[in-house]
Amino acid sequence: QVRLVESGGGLVQVGGSLRLSCVASGRNLENIGTMGWHRQAPGKQRELVATITWNDDAYYEEPVKGRFVISRDSAKNTMYLQMNDLNPEDTGVYTCTARTRWSSLWSIWGQGAQVTVSS
Repeated sequence: QVRLVESGGGLVQVGGSLRLSCVASGRNLENIGTMGWHRQAPGKQRELVATITWNDDAYYEEPVKGRFVISRDSAKNTMYLQMNDLNPEDTGVYTCTARTRWSSLWSIWGQGAQVTVSS
C-alpha cells in the first residue's frame, strides 16, 4: 500500500512563496503513474491544482498558471509544488494525490497541508 505525506505548508504574506513536498512510501511505488495536487478552500469544493505524469509532463489549472511549478524527483519518491506570488485565494488545504499507471481515478491521498496567505 502506498502512503503519501505532505510537508511545507504554513502562513505566508501576499506575494510570498512556499514549497510543498509529498513523499511516497510503501510497496509497489513503481505502480504510481500521474501525481497531483488538489486544494480545498474554506467553504468551497476541492479543486485540482496541478498534475505531473510519470515522464514529467506537467499540467496546471488556470488560476495557478505562471505562478506554481510542479515537479517530481523519482529517485527520492518525492513530488513538489513551488508556489510563488501567492494571494489570499490560494489559501486552503493542499493534498497530494496519485493514480496508478492503469487508472484515471485519484485513488491515493495524503492527509493534507494547510496553506494560509494573509493580506
